[in-house]
Amino acid sequence: MTQLATPAFSPLRLEERSLAYKAGAVLFGTIGLAVASRIEVPMVPVPVTMQTFAICMVGALYGARMGMITVLAWLGQAMIGLPVLAGGAGGLAHFAGPTGGYLAAFPLMALMVGWLAERGWNHSRPLLAFTSMLAANLFCLALGGAWLASLIGLEKAIALGVTPFILGGVLKSALGSASLVALNRGWTKKTN
Repeated sequence: MTQLATPAFSPLRLEERSLAYKAGAVLFGTIGLAVASRIEVPMVPVPVTMQTFAICMVGALYGARMGMITVLAWLGQAMIGLPVLAGGAGGLAHFAGPTGGYLAAFPLMALMVGWLAERGWNHSRPLLAFTSMLAANLFCLALGGAWLASLIGLEKAIALGVTPFILGGVLKSALGSASLVALNRGWTKKTN
């Protein structure tokens, strides 16, 4: 019987944990995502929130598989109406409205950042961690902007749903990379 290779980087070692521990990690992650969604700067038609920061952190800390599962669980909570999205929103209407493309991109962001973190784009290489998070943010803007363009037209979608969020994506990616380095220092001190 062959064993599956474990990821090169998995700070929480979720792949080694019990199902109950994994379920707790998913629950904790969905709570973190819901809290990050409440940190927002209102804009029309899409607010600026800390959601993408939290999604990138979940991917980087949980890994590709558990990160994506966590984001999907959070989106599932939103679909059934729990107030976990920006501004305490929830319900299926958000998946068909202006934010639908961004919401669809979220699990893929976690997957992307987690997959790259497992391959060394993590705290030990902060510039690569920043690059992975920035790429995930840009992917989200591209998918979200494309969806928004189908609703309000390309020019308006770029002006209202992409351009205002680029600087925020850069800043949140830098914060995410710095947070990974800081968390690793904390874990290293704790284990020594």
